[in-house]
Amino acid sequence: MPEPTDIAHLVQSSVAPVFLLSGVAAMLGVLTNRLARIVDRARRLESELQAHPALAAHLHADLAVLARRAGYINSAISLCVIAALLVALVVVALFANAFLGVALAKVIALLFVGAMLVLSAAFVAFFIEVRQATATLRIGLPQR
Repeated sequence: MPEPTDIAHLVQSSVAPVFLLSGVAAMLGVLTNRLARIVDRARRLESELQAHPALAAHLHADLAVLARRAGYINSAISLCVIAALLVALVVVALFANAFLGVALAKVIALLFVGAMLVLSAAFVAFFIEVRQATATLRIGLPQR
């Protein structure tokens, strides 16, 4: 059984991953809000498509862009969830390492590095989605 000072050190060691979990949770909030906006915009365009069939080509092109964006956001959300799970497993492994006396240092390191890699991939997917959104941005009245 670990000493009280060991437990205090263990809790201190687990604070950094818990802060990382908070950051991932904030990122998930941003991503889900963006996905909701994409879905709302797609629904509005689908309504316009029914009301104005003459604009079908233009609206289908916009819907295709929204579908691609939604795919990237969905990937980013999935990757963030995986990263959060890996970080949570880091905390569990830290406590298991201390209380069970099992040598899990390499597992802890691999879980943490894995979480960082997956989180990095989530940021890349998010970056691509934002670039697509700004590339198709139209400000002002459409030019005819």
